[in-house]
Amino acid sequence: MSPLHQLLLADRRLPPAARSSEARVEHINLTVSDPERTSAMLQAVFGWRERWRGLEPDGRIGLHVGGEHSYVALYPPRPPAKAEVWAKSRPLNHMGVEVTDLAAAEGRVTAQGLKPYAHADYEPGQRFYFEDWDGIEYEVVSYS
Repeated sequence: MSPLHQLLLADRRLPPAARSSEARVEHINLTVSDPERTSAMLQAVFGWRERWRGLEPDGRIGLHVGGEHSYVALYPPRPPAKAEVWAKSRPLNHMGVEVTDLAAAEGRVTAQGLKPYAHADYEPGQRFYFEDWDGIEYEVVSYS
């Protein structure tokens, strides 16, 4: 590998896919009862921002919340006539999010009125879980 190629791969400003051939999760799409509320919680807990907002053909507003290289798509339930056609991914086990300061993240979770549980220290890190208002479970992990 050339020195220039090594330098480019080490440049953290490049998207992860350009630095490595390893596949990565680019987004997760969730159906939630209140996308605005879930968006606000994700922004408060993880420091993410709203990346996109748009109107679906059936009139639902979708939101994308995340960082530079990945996001969570949030949509309200589909109208009843289409709900069963689009019902997928049952069950979703949980969504894992890595943070650098686990205690600070836990404080932000409790500030949202949500309850952390199942704290654990394990090799190579620490973690806890919480559920949002729709029963979606989040694993918050730190390897710091």
